[in-house]
Amino acid sequence: MGRVRLEAITWDRLGDLIAERLLELKPADGSPWPRIAFDGAPAARPSDLAERVAEALRPRGRSALVVGTEGYLRPASLRFEYGRQDVDTYYDGWFDIGALWREVFGPLEPGGDGRVLPDLLDPATDRATRSPYVQLPPNAMLLLHGPLLLHHWFPFDFTVHVRLSPAALRRRTPQDEHWTLPAFERYETETSPGDTADVLVRADDPRHPAWNGSREA
Repeated sequence: MGRVRLEAITWDRLGDLIAERLLELKPADGSPWPRIAFDGAPAARPSDLAERVAEALRPRGRSALVVGTEGYLRPASLRFEYGRQDVDTYYDGWFDIGALWREVFGPLEPGGDGRVLPDLLDPATDRATRSPYVQLPPNAMLLLHGPLLLHHWFPFDFTVHVRLSPAALRRRTPQDEHWTLPAFERYETETSPGDTADVLVRADDPRHPAWNGSREA
């Protein structure tokens, strides 16, 4: 990734500024439901930022559904088909991309019914969650968070990448998950999420984030 000028910011302020930017967001395909990515390794906790933005949107009169890709893991029998630490499977086959298209993105296409399934599989039990569908009203937003999001060609209207340096990623990733680190190295090389995302957040120190500002601002 090339050198990018970053400015210090608080998490609360960051949530507010992203929410303000999203108020004017119009999906290019004409969908009434903006779809936003919060991309980042689990250690970067993109889920926390997605929740902050959802909270910031509510008093501004916009509802949002936060969905995590951990609720769309493939069953363990498929994830571990080539072993429990297969990097290629983690990169391309850990999450049920087909189900995400069917249950999350498909209903939010132009002409869709807006009924989204927030999760499909409980990662703790490896069983179906049986969660009810959520009906998104027009102009409600989908805030999807998870790792490696930007190499699946999902139809996002706005993307946020929460980045950790290689050293910070290794430091903040649990030891028993260090086998996933080569997948994130590959992701940086092949996708360059920090260069392509609309907003880049640097979170090496979780107490003091920095960002590049919205590239549309």
